[in-house]
Amino acid sequence: MEDEKKPNLVYQKNKKSGIIYVYEDHPYWVPSLQQSRSKRTCVGKIDPDTGSIVPTRGCRKKETMVLEEEAPRDDSLLGSVSRKFYGATYLLDSIGEKLGIVDDLKFCFPDIYEQIQSLVYYLIMEDKNPLFRFEKWGTIHKHPYGKDIPSQRSSELFTSITPDAQSEFFRRQGKRRIEKEYWAYDTTTISSYSETLLQVQHGKYKGGRHLPQIKLLLVFGEESRLPFYYRKLAGNTPDSKTVKNFLVELDVLGFKKVKMTIDRGFFSIVNINGLYKEHIKFLIGAKISFKLVHQALDEVYDKIRSFEHYSPNHDVYGYTVSSEWDYKQERPYKGDVLKEKRRIYIHLYYNIGKAAEDERKMDVLLAALREELLTDKLEESHRDLYEKYFTVKRTPKRGIRVTPKDDAIKEARRYYGFFALLSNEKMDALTALELYRMKDVVEKAFGNLKDRLNLHRTFVSSEQTLDGKLFVEFVALIYLSYINKRMQDQSLYKEYTMHQVLDKLDIIECFEYPGKRMRVGEVLEKQHDLFIALGVEPLPMA
Repeated sequence: MEDEKKPNLVYQKNKKSGIIYVYEDHPYWVPSLQQSRSKRTCVGKIDPDTGSIVPTRGCRKKETMVLEEEAPRDDSLLGSVSRKFYGATYLLDSIGEKLGIVDDLKFCFPDIYEQIQSLVYYLIMEDKNPLFRFEKWGTIHKHPYGKDIPSQRSSELFTSITPDAQSEFFRRQGKRRIEKEYWAYDTTTISSYSETLLQVQHGKYKGGRHLPQIKLLLVFGEESRLPFYYRKLAGNTPDSKTVKNFLVELDVLGFKKVKMTIDRGFFSIVNINGLYKEHIKFLIGAKISFKLVHQALDEVYDKIRSFEHYSPNHDVYGYTVSSEWDYKQERPYKGDVLKEKRRIYIHLYYNIGKAAEDERKMDVLLAALREELLTDKLEESHRDLYEKYFTVKRTPKRGIRVTPKDDAIKEARRYYGFFALLSNEKMDALTALELYRMKDVVEKAFGNLKDRLNLHRTFVSSEQTLDGKLFVEFVALIYLSYINKRMQDQSLYKEYTMHQVLDKLDIIECFEYPGKRMRVGEVLEKQHDLFIALGVEPLPMA
């Protein structure tokens, strides 16, 4: 009695015509002979353009009897068989699905979302390589678009990324991360030597130099550590001037209940009033010299440095004071100014190490100022400091005599080691400090944006192309930020760099055959564990 098995498809290439015929293979077992047998029936041929099976009239039926299981077919006979690297792009596919990036791109850019994805993958995996090398990478990797994107096509693609579609993407991504977390807000600068871009201006570079540049404002979720919004600014825009327009943009995007963590560089009375006006919860760095902060510190100066307020985990003394903010709002439609008291919390901190460093810097500065006075080599920018900290007398016999003003120096040293944060949401000093320090993810993201994505300088010559390229780079940053967070949370940086993780997964291959389901190559145990550590479903192990 013959025990039949389920049929499968077998492909065979005619060496003369080059046509690939498809046979339905019917294997069965003959118990009496303890051997396998097989019957084959031709069902059609492979369409070379679509890869689908096309029934043919003249396909002759062929039956073959064999004495043992048929050996695996030689895939080299199939001209359309594809073999590509897949492990790292599978990781990015999974991350994109998990974070909603793919859905949001598809909604906002229905005609080009796969091309955007493929460019993003290339920028992540081939860091610092120019886009004209995409063809080589795309040929050997499985990626969403699946075709080459020539340099000219990428420029056209960037130009087609409209501001309206970008805003919708920001809105959809922001909604995914708005529920509970604070948002970190900061800026960075990118050098450019283009003479045609309007926003390329001379400004103060973050590294201290003055170069023609543009400025990027970037917003992150502090718990997710993922960016969801950026805006391009003129290179000479002061940080303190960016908050007002950002608040308008939040309203346009439909974000109402927002919590912001903002660097001290953005601190101003106008910005604080703007945050209150829009009912935004905020945590912002403040200067000790600011009157409200200065008064609060003087009131608790002797209390703050007691042991009960010391945190060994943060190596600081922390103290919170409840106070009132003098809120003002100009109302042109009523022709008046609204004045109210608003609740505010002043978080004060003292760090012994910072105090010692501040004092050392002060002594170095005083020594330099005195030398300038004694040698009569004065700096115009130091004139106020000369007057504040020294008394200078000139006599014909003794020449220049420079005497330090001890009271002024002592008063300055009184506040060394102190720093302050302001919030309009009730919390203790240490909670506020932890939230504020998490904004460091923004600075690290800027490092990724510039270093890994090769954005230290821009070479594009049109505004539309620059806007589109920055958007693609920004999407890549979301992926990189997710991988960075997972690697930190899972302590993967102890063993790998991000580049090493991507390389280790990248070597996993996939094989695609006409009319067959894609097959994945060997997945090793370490690769399997990396997928799990990075929070995605692993490819099946061999």
